[in-house]
Amino acid sequence: MSTRDIERLLAGNYPDPDAGDGRTLRVPCRRIAIEESLAGREAELVGELDFDPPFAVVSDADTHAVLGARVEQALRVLGPVQPLHLGSRPHADMKTARALIAETAAAGCLVAIGSGTINDLCKFAAAEQGKACAVFATAPSMNGYTSVNAAISDKGLKKSLAAVAPQGVFMDLEVLSQAPHRMIRSGLGDSVCRPTAQADWLLSHLLFGSFYRELPFILLRGEEDALFAEPEALLAGDLKAMARLARTLVLSGLGMTLCGGSYPASQGEHLISHYIEMRPPAGWPEVFHGEQIAVTSCVMARLQERMLAGGPPRLNPSQTTQEDLQAHFGEITGAACWREFAGKRLDGTATAALNDRLADGWEEIGEKLRAVCRPAEELQSILARAGAPVRFSDIGLEPSFAEAAIGHAREIRNRYT
Repeated sequence: MSTRDIERLLAGNYPDPDAGDGRTLRVPCRRIAIEESLAGREAELVGELDFDPPFAVVSDADTHAVLGARVEQALRVLGPVQPLHLGSRPHADMKTARALIAETAAAGCLVAIGSGTINDLCKFAAAEQGKACAVFATAPSMNGYTSVNAAISDKGLKKSLAAVAPQGVFMDLEVLSQAPHRMIRSGLGDSVCRPTAQADWLLSHLLFGSFYRELPFILLRGEEDALFAEPEALLAGDLKAMARLARTLVLSGLGMTLCGGSYPASQGEHLISHYIEMRPPAGWPEVFHGEQIAVTSCVMARLQERMLAGGPPRLNPSQTTQEDLQAHFGEITGAACWREFAGKRLDGTATAALNDRLADGWEEIGEKLRAVCRPAEELQSILARAGAPVRFSDIGLEPSFAEAAIGHAREIRNRYT
């Protein structure tokens, strides 16, 4: 069913479930190909997009070896190719992004070869220059392929910045199935956060009347149960299972695009992960984003379960000050965090109103939240059966750091959770 959903979204005739008036939806992507093999079709797929040459084909050391060299050679029949190799393990930070913008100034378009980092850098660089881009995926490691935002670090703060959606997203299942197992598990980790992200976003809507849509979660219903039923198959070379994961990641990204932000796929679990990336312990062996999300989704699921098991929560006015954040995060990053945190900081009056709302409506709120959650034990089992991390210790983080990450994560972004 989800393959048809993708086709209808591309064609602009998918009924908007939140509108209820026959209105239809269209996504900015023009072509999405998820097939067993795309070998020999690279030029055909890019050619359908009518991109202007030269083609800046962007890869890193690993993705160039896996697919970049193949795409560079194939696209030469369409026009001049500008190969750009970013070295080993590039970072999606503003310094790298600015360098990529300078290097692609003469290019007509950008073609990303990779997953999270390469895709984000190319989407952002293309947006800054008013150019089009496409991506050939090398791993099913994250859900941002089709989104219109890019996760870029700027002055130590992880930001979700405006980007362009790739006009073409091309996923060769044989290539994806040969990705390192950690990257496949990472994609699964980025998928299990659907329940925790939806519960957080829905809670914000129920308490504050903030923007919320059912659409992104309706899109995922056709795949989630089947994907979670046999996570082991992802590591066994099962292309049908890999196709389910690929479609889940693509549909999650399209859901974000249609909602105008990362809200349906990035809430409390991502704030904890962002804290980890902003303040990693000395000597910590950096792990993939989706591995962190696997762990932090389990954390959020347990926190949400604990909250829902009791009576109405009672909140206190925030005592956190800008000086507190600057003392913890440093002067520059702390000031940036304060600008985010101040937007949701509750004073005495706001706290009293919120406590009244919780006391009067908690039974109804809890019922709605439980309807979208999955048990923490179930999420942990899904991840463990695929060999994915489920505890902070699994990704090399000590309890004291984990406590700090959970306690301070709320201070990073103006997003209620």
